[in-house]
Amino acid sequence: METLNATEAKRVFGDVLIKAQRSPISINKNGKPVAVIMSSAEYQQLQEMKENQLKAALQQGVEDLAAGRVIDGKQVMTELRQSIT
Repeated sequence: METLNATEAKRVFGDVLIKAQRSPISINKNGKPVAVIMSSAEYQQLQEMKENQLKAALQQGVEDLAAGRVIDGKQVMTELRQSIT
């Protein structure tokens, strides 16, 4: 992935938009990544993937609940607290 600093990206923004149609471009400010510019189609694909993963996780949760595969929330929190101390 190509990386530009924010000043350079601002200076050549038109070119950045054209290049972003082919592959994402990372934008850094003060040496740290702050944004990624990508095509609208690629962004839409990412959103659809996230939505599909969420739907699958929710469906799995419904199936687990129906099958009685559940864990007490207090028990989970207790175990989590113990694991981080």
